Amino acid sequence: MPTGAAPTDRLSLPTPGVWEIDPAHSAVEFVARHMMVTKVRGRFAEVSGKIEIAEDPTKSSIEVDIDMASLSTGSADRDGHLVSADFFDVENHPTMRFASTSIAPAGDQWQVTGDLTIRDVTKPVTLDLEYFGQVQDPWGTTKAQFSLTGEVEREAWGLTWNVPLEGGGFLVSKKVTIEVEVQIKPA
Repeated sequence: MPTGAAPTDRLSLPTPGVWEIDPAHSAVEFVARHMMVTKVRGRFAEVSGKIEIAEDPTKSSIEVDIDMASLSTGSADRDGHLVSADFFDVENHPTMRFASTSIAPAGDQWQVTGDLTIRDVTKPVTLDLEYFGQVQDPWGTTKAQFSLTGEVEREAWGLTWNVPLEGGGFLVSKKVTIEVEVQIKPA
């Protein structure tokens, strides 16, 4: 039986307290355009963090760490290039971090603003948060589910490698969509 807020009550949040990200049921992904037309998707398999839900939801906080070496796009050559110094420079910057600075209602959902650190460069980002409710799994553990989405300009973090195309545009889009699916459980 569901506990906490009903999934249709998007402005509710899970029961107040400290929650941790369930990495086996969470995904941090990005989408960029290749040659201005094709969408290329990447996924970071190793993610950890905690979410503190406050009695006043606007006082809640999110901290997430992402292991950059866990990147996969489905192409070993592309993965090798993305973890190199041309992009993420994983050897020198093994972790990407997000720490929220504010959480606020936005229509029938929430917006989370926070500091995203990539390659030791920290910039603010705002993500739309959709809450899907709180349930108990068959083993008695309470879980809650969220989706977060947003768009960033990758060059703001020094991710500037690119190749101009003969017909105009660039090999890799400057705008990147972030898509996060998160399942959390009490810490």
